[in-house]
Amino acid sequence: MTKSLKDRLGARHNISIAEIDDLDHRQAATLGMAMIANDARFVESGLHKIVDEIRAFTSASLLDYEIEWM
Repeated sequence: MTKSLKDRLGARHNISIAEIDDLDHRQAATLGMAMIANDARFVESGLHKIVDEIRAFTSASLLDYEIEWM
């Protein structure tokens, strides 16, 4: 399930995505994503679309997320 979600999000939104924690748990995953662009509004909109898509994914539940700017 995690691989299909990662593959789908990566292809659809042109982001880098990796499982970064909870690697030993079968029913939990912590994903890290990166999006780069020259327009902050574009990135913010794109990240919120990704969050909405994850929430709509029927085989998973989004427990928490944070967006960090660098």
